[in-house]
Amino acid sequence: MAKVLIVGYGEMGRAMSHLLHNKHQLSIHDSRPVRDLPVINVDEQASLAEYILLCVPASPLQELLVRLAPLLRRDCICLSIAKGLDESGRTPAQIYQMIFNDRQPHCLLYGPMISEEIRADRYAFAELGCTDISTFHNVRGLFQDTKLLIRHSTDIAGISWSVILKNVYAIAFGIADGLNLGDNMRGFLTVNALHEIGEIVQQMGGKSRSTMYLAGLGDLITTATSLGSHHHQLGINIAQGKVESLSGEGIHTLAMVKRYRLFDASAYTLYTFIQDVILDPVNVSKKFDAYLSSIRE
Repeated sequence: MAKVLIVGYGEMGRAMSHLLHNKHQLSIHDSRPVRDLPVINVDEQASLAEYILLCVPASPLQELLVRLAPLLRRDCICLSIAKGLDESGRTPAQIYQMIFNDRQPHCLLYGPMISEEIRADRYAFAELGCTDISTFHNVRGLFQDTKLLIRHSTDIAGISWSVILKNVYAIAFGIADGLNLGDNMRGFLTVNALHEIGEIVQQMGGKSRSTMYLAGLGDLITTATSLGSHHHQLGINIAQGKVESLSGEGIHTLAMVKRYRLFDASAYTLYTFIQDVILDPVNVSKKFDAYLSSIRE
């Protein structure tokens, strides 16, 4: 039985708690008051933990790690589920490297892991991104006898950008469904999204083949087609003219890529279509037709 600190009690924090609560000694902390969640001394629990599961967005990750890093046992494994970019356009993997500089075991957990399905005792699947094979074996042991199945990846940049980008491309699937464009369109979008994600992943230092595994194709299909997916629903809302409050990791990614010019978005027609719709969410059907016309050229 391991001592596990879960930081963040949103959807994924609750899912991780559901997976582990019968098998390990859990402490749970959230920055907000949560009903029926006991208040703990997070610094004290961090100093005792063998594993810390960081179930928070990318934006507060640096501040959190700076606070906790001096307190951690040398063998404590920090596991992040954050899939976005912070306000400086950095991935969680880059934040980890900047704070820890290889002095602390850490890893990334990415894949088809819908919280509601985990909490309903359905299977979930993920890739654990880390360079140290012993870290992989330890984390796999942590989740042993649960319905979370984990495979190993050393392509940190590849899986990081795959999961970051899938939230952007999932919006296009929602738009297509909101416009009632059918199943053929979904197949077409899958091919084009994967092609563009693969090229961007390579540009950002990853391996294009990583897009074909759990953090890439697996998470894309899940996020792009699930009725419970925020980004799929976001696309449906845009197609239906419900654009009062557009938010989410995919929206933030679009803004960070543009602000810091992380890659040349104009080279990717589907990405550019999504970006244009988010910036000006009117005449969406005509914009979709214009995107399809550009494919024919």
